Amino acid sequence: SAGEPSTVSYASFIMPTLFGIIFFLGIVGNSLVICRVFKKSSPRSSVPDIFIISLSMVDLLFLLGMPFLIHQLLGNGAWHFGETMCTMITALDANSQFTSTYILTAMSIDRYLATVYPFTSTRFRKPLVAILVICMLWTLSFLCITPVWLYAQLIPLPGGLLGCGIQLPNPQNDIYWYTLYQFFLVFALPFTLITVAYRRILLRMAKSSEALTGQKGARTCTKKVTRVAIAICLAFFICWAPYHMLQLVQLTMHHPTLSFYYAYNVAISLGYANSCINPFIYILLGQTFRRRPVVSVRPAAAREEASQNDGNSAQGNPSESGHP
Repeated sequence: SAGEPSTVSYASFIMPTLFGIIFFLGIVGNSLVICRVFKKSSPRSSVPDIFIISLSMVDLLFLLGMPFLIHQLLGNGAWHFGETMCTMITALDANSQFTSTYILTAMSIDRYLATVYPFTSTRFRKPLVAILVICMLWTLSFLCITPVWLYAQLIPLPGGLLGCGIQLPNPQNDIYWYTLYQFFLVFALPFTLITVAYRRILLRMAKSSEALTGQKGARTCTKKVTRVAIAICLAFFICWAPYHMLQLVQLTMHHPTLSFYYAYNVAISLGYANSCINPFIYILLGQTFRRRPVVSVRPAAAREEASQNDGNSAQGNPSESGHP
């Protein structure tokens, strides 16, 4: 058929090249984030740092499955690594999607607590609690991908080849519950929580900004946090919404068209690209968090220096220098 050569070129060249770029940028970006956080001068990791490192590690695991996918695309869908590896790589891919989404949701809730309840939440917002939450989210993700553990297997392809995928017991009926299951657990519910959390954060920031209209620094900080909050929500939505929407659309189609095939692969690429984009968003997020203690320490240091140089200065008053 006339569309066949372009389809072959698309699957065997364009998609592997695109996945290769995403893989490279994602590995480099996430590795830089992890190194940057570990090289901080602070001896103890903060709660945001723990979430950032965890998300980057999950994204790295997610990206490690891409070479297998690229190899499969280059081989016209054939899988050459055995059934055990098929199950492991498919489960790793699915688990990373669930875990990264859940960690992103936990980060949003952490930001909500830190912004809306800055004093009362300090009892809960501790590094050990953050680590326990992440362990619980990993466990939850492993449970959520039970269908993958059960049904990921080698699938016969035309020409005597074997592919790797999820083969549901009754595909015509099971595809409905499985698609909806994925849509609600890995997209709709987390995105709703993230949106609600950041909406509350932005409302709180707006009130704080109104109360501190005379302080330029406060308004600047509010704008930065607002930009970061919007970037997080938009990146998550833009990268994953097309994939999940097309998954739902596919339920209504008996014979997907060639244009749908192209769109579906672009949507999958966007999903993978989220792991490539995340590092750059969270580097910015990490800088926002790290600036706060600097602002509180510098006035104290300045007052201490002024105290040594000019005893009559108002900032040099020893009774004030002890209060950053």
